[in-house]
Amino acid sequence: MKLSFLGAADCVTGSRHLLDLGDQKLLLDCGMFQGYKQLRERNWAGLGVAAASIDAVLLSHAHLDHSGYIPALQGQGFKGQIFSTGATRDLCEVLLLDSAHLQEEDARRANRQGTSKHAKALPLYTVNDTKKALAHFVGLPRDGRLKLGQAEIRFTPVGHLLGACAISVKAGGKTLVYSGDVGRHNDLLMPAPQRLEEADILLIESTYGNRLHPAEDVQARLAQILRNTFKRGGSVLLPSFAVGRAQALLLVLQRLREAGELAQDVPIYLDSPMALQATELTIKHKRLLRISASDAAGLCDGVRLVTKGADSLKLAATLASARGRPSIVISASGMATGGRVLNYIETLAPQARHHIAFPGFQVGGSRGAKMVDGAREIKLHGKYVAVNAEISHLEGFSGHADADGLMAWLRGFKKAPSQVFVVHGEPAASDALRSRIQDELGWAVRVPQHGETATL
Repeated sequence: MKLSFLGAADCVTGSRHLLDLGDQKLLLDCGMFQGYKQLRERNWAGLGVAAASIDAVLLSHAHLDHSGYIPALQGQGFKGQIFSTGATRDLCEVLLLDSAHLQEEDARRANRQGTSKHAKALPLYTVNDTKKALAHFVGLPRDGRLKLGQAEIRFTPVGHLLGACAISVKAGGKTLVYSGDVGRHNDLLMPAPQRLEEADILLIESTYGNRLHPAEDVQARLAQILRNTFKRGGSVLLPSFAVGRAQALLLVLQRLREAGELAQDVPIYLDSPMALQATELTIKHKRLLRISASDAAGLCDGVRLVTKGADSLKLAATLASARGRPSIVISASGMATGGRVLNYIETLAPQARHHIAFPGFQVGGSRGAKMVDGAREIKLHGKYVAVNAEISHLEGFSGHADADGLMAWLRGFKKAPSQVFVVHGEPAASDALRSRIQDELGWAVRVPQHGETATL
């Protein structure tokens, strides 16, 4: 049994772990690299192994840093199946098609404006590539168990996102457990992560491996931001991940209205076709949520939906004008890496009366991370835009377990794994979690290097 770390080994993105069982190769996640340019360039460097040699992909959940490379893998000759929960497959259809569409759009814009460093800008993959890849998805039995060759596979819910699971692979008398992304015990939408009891080899994510979530009431914090911003005549922009985060924001805004802390006549705009689709899927899979069916069904009550690109541009210009009425806008993407949210940042960021609040993790190198870190200007569409608006980071909306949450999940194992690998974290976060696992649990643990292969 060999394990190759083809992504998310020295960073918090591009999750790809290849398990070689001798007679078959299983890829745990197939994520896209995001953030810093040197990481994004890895998407163009290939997987590191022949795509055709991979028998199957086991997908923990739908976020692009875990699923976003699947169409590229298919384009390189992958002919196997992709196993995931039904909710993950539904969300991947939305996320991957949107990713392909944005890439095609960006390539066309670069070619039209002559801003590409290449003779012709090309997308990493196309919508057509993505449709072909989606045909490879296979849903799981209701109990989350299947057998592939001699390997026994089990998917165990870990909160974080609709359909998200840890993956266990039992083969040759050994069990490898991959955590995927572990959710919070008190998440707004998702139930607490289920624990596992046995693992010989364990891969644990470390997104928040060196941090604790602030002990704050996110509903009260958002209410304060809204009050202060509206008082000075500004609007609040919430750059949001379309899947999971947008629905959590809608839930809190509905609760603020019910509590009388948000006036009924304050416009709430949802400007993200993908977020609307994800909200519909959230309602479809409401049995997976911790909230009631009625709360799920009411997420978009009284919310104004912006569906056309032209209307998005018009609204962004109106809110920035003197006649703009204080409003709330939820728009993707959550780290301001692309999408319609850039329309609003371009018009609202230069004005001090507005507030841009990022409700979730910001990967290093993204525009969101730069703004949260205090950047006074950012580059949009080839030009620099001043950042004078108030900027906040609402970490309380994060869907990730923090360092204490990860340690609590690890303590669910009945005995020490023979080896723990800390993955999917910035170097400081991964090393901090490694140190805690070693010191507090006494387990054999290390942080692998990108491209490393370990014999288990």
